[in-house]
Amino acid sequence: MFQVRIHGRGGQGVVSAAELLSVAAFLERRHAQAFPSFGSERMGAPVMAFCRIDDKPIRLREPVLDPDALIVQDPTLLHQVDLFAGLRTKGLILINSTRSYDDLGLMSLVHGVQRYRVHTLGASEIAAKHIGRPLPNVALLAALAAITGLVRLDSLVAAIREKFTAAVADRNAAAALEASELVSARREESHA
Repeated sequence: MFQVRIHGRGGQGVVSAAELLSVAAFLERRHAQAFPSFGSERMGAPVMAFCRIDDKPIRLREPVLDPDALIVQDPTLLHQVDLFAGLRTKGLILINSTRSYDDLGLMSLVHGVQRYRVHTLGASEIAAKHIGRPLPNVALLAALAAITGLVRLDSLVAAIREKFTAAVADRNAAAALEASELVSARREESHA
């Protein structure tokens, strides 16, 4: 089972991100579950959502306490809450930022004992360019797919098309494609 915990703020599409990821997995005939966790229901309040994906039925119903991957949609949360609690050794951290690991204060996560796999992506900028609003969720999901192979990009785009009207879906699909291509190009450069 692959477990993802998504952190962000109300209004950034955190809950939609978990739902889109689970629908993409369903479209690939896999089992998935997505659910949110939030206290205050106001715009800008910290929000978490969870997604589990597996090839067999999922019986768990509790929050994801030991994720394989973390998606951080709002980097201002990095040092405000314990985002990294329970993250598995060599787990993936995907952060919506164009800043360096050092600027983000994350060098110990990259070079520390557990050596997490940390990636950054300017998802808000990609979203603003394509969607007209800095909603990072779709770009970050496409990056997750490109890094892990957890779901295929075409499945994610199909999930987007199920959720949104045609024009909104087209803009979100364009953001997903750009994010996927950017992350894939970075991975090729690092392996060269």
